[in-house]
Amino acid sequence: MAPIQHRPLRTVLVGFGHGGSVFHAPLIQHDPGLDLAVVVTSSPDRRQAARAAYPTARVAASLDDALLTVPDLDLAVIATPHATHAPLAAVALGRGLHVVVDKPFVVHADDGERLIDAARAADRLLVPFHNRRWDGDFLTVRSAVASGALGGVRTFESAMESWKPSIRKPWKRDAGPADGGGVLYDLGSHLVDQALTLFGPAVPVYAELRNDRGGAAEDSAFLVLRHDGGVTSHLHAGTLVPLVRPRFRVAGAQRGLTIMGTDPQEALLAAGVRPDGVAGAAEALAVPPRGLLGRDGDAEPFAVGPGRYPDFYSGLVAAIHGGGPPPVTAAEALDVVRLIEQVHATYPPGPPGI
Repeated sequence: MAPIQHRPLRTVLVGFGHGGSVFHAPLIQHDPGLDLAVVVTSSPDRRQAARAAYPTARVAASLDDALLTVPDLDLAVIATPHATHAPLAAVALGRGLHVVVDKPFVVHADDGERLIDAARAADRLLVPFHNRRWDGDFLTVRSAVASGALGGVRTFESAMESWKPSIRKPWKRDAGPADGGGVLYDLGSHLVDQALTLFGPAVPVYAELRNDRGGAAEDSAFLVLRHDGGVTSHLHAGTLVPLVRPRFRVAGAQRGLTIMGTDPQEALLAAGVRPDGVAGAAEALAVPPRGLLGRDGDAEPFAVGPGRYPDFYSGLVAAIHGGGPPPVTAAEALDVVRLIEQVHATYPPGPPGI
């Protein structure tokens, strides 16, 4: 029997900042199961940029305008400031759309629970965009852990760090934790999600949050998580780090694995490389192996495989058509939010440094 042919899902992308323009729009345009029907942004400059980049898509100033003027939408993708995720997702679900929400899924766990109930009542998928599960370095770590190549894992270290002395986005500069501000909701969402994906449920047993810019939220975060299975995770996130540490460092009973550097997919997409050309462009960079596997005195270079961001949307399309589970579940993302809320409540940021 021939496979059922479905029309592309008409998609409204809400937000055309870095996340919307670099991650979502190219991936939506690339997937044959999706049709980028309309882009929503309140910025006149970004509306002009969206028209230039995606001339077949309509452009609107608000989600309400898009819903009024563009018929037969199937999917909404929310890529807006963190505090707006929950209300925008609620509007889209209320209009009968499937919904993708960029990380963090929500700022407050109560909002996430209400969204999950609303999606269930509407019989629609609600899927958080934890795209860093498809980073090549994370996929490599996941494969190494699952294969048993390291022996039983004891400690897992993961860091997302950079040197960004100034914050250009006003909402990121001014938002406190109650509005989803700070590095823990931003980069920390990825780190926590990856740790829970690898090693299962965990509780925070220690944290340090630093506020060195003197703004409304933390600039750096260090978390220690204890997983139910016995693994301890050390997670580092920061944007004021002159020299960054390894991206991953995993200590097993038999071997260790260290991975340096950053997955290149974001940089390549931002440079205009099409999603189907990212793997080839990454290979052409010809960087030395980023991984090292073994023990001191007996370690060898370890290849880091390619990343696969398009897999998120191909998995989403399959799930909407009943072809499998969603690529990320709302319940998984809600666990991340609950853990971050617990850390903020227990370990408030310290005063600005010298």
